[in-house]
Amino acid sequence: MTLQSVNLTRRGETATLTLVTKKGTLGPTFWREMPAVLEELARSRVVILRGQDLFSAGLDLHESGAQILPVLGDPEAFKAVVDEMHATIEGLAALPVPVIAAVHGWCIGAGLELIAAADLRLCSQDARFSLPEVKLGITADLGGLQRLPHLIGRGRAAHLALTADPIDAATAERWGLVTEVHASPEALFARADALADQLAALPPRALEGTKRTLNDDRPHRQSLDSAVAWNAQHMTAEALLGALRK
Repeated sequence: MTLQSVNLTRRGETATLTLVTKKGTLGPTFWREMPAVLEELARSRVVILRGQDLFSAGLDLHESGAQILPVLGDPEAFKAVVDEMHATIEGLAALPVPVIAAVHGWCIGAGLELIAAADLRLCSQDARFSLPEVKLGITADLGGLQRLPHLIGRGRAAHLALTADPIDAATAERWGLVTEVHASPEALFARADALADQLAALPPRALEGTKRTLNDDRPHRQSLDSAVAWNAQHMTAEALLGALRK
């Protein structure tokens, strides 16, 4: 597969997706390429999402603006443009395997909404996070305003979104946006690889079921029954007895 906006590599059972556009910007090529990439990622056991020189400067305003400006005022045409972006971020969230976002440098706008769709988020000390859409006259509409309140609480999500003020790595960890902060990008990527190896060694159906249940926003009883049904269908005596022998 020849790709322009991302680099897809494999190491054992882990697929690493690296944003390789200038400053990790997310433009029309990225959104167009991602459906096929997501199909490839679903065949792995774990996915690592990272940037190259930094994580992401967000939406490519020049290229994406050329798509968006002609459809302003036309809700159906505007929705068609944004739906292509939604397909990527919602598709990432729906992958049946764990997704680890490893963030270094800036993670801005659509980049932040992208990592909000990951399952685990790690960063290096130089990471900075920002949701600056209001400064551009935009309401963030790629899932960040829906996911961030569940990750960091409504008040902190509102602070990010309404002020557009960036936060540093230490604040991101304190707020719960990331669970680990590492001294350098190199240490971050090494830790992401080690964590991916740890997850890849676990029973894949158990990981998938756990992810499905964590993301299940139905009422408590329905979610609980669904988890039980998943175990009844996918739990194996071999895995259970193997765990008991350890």
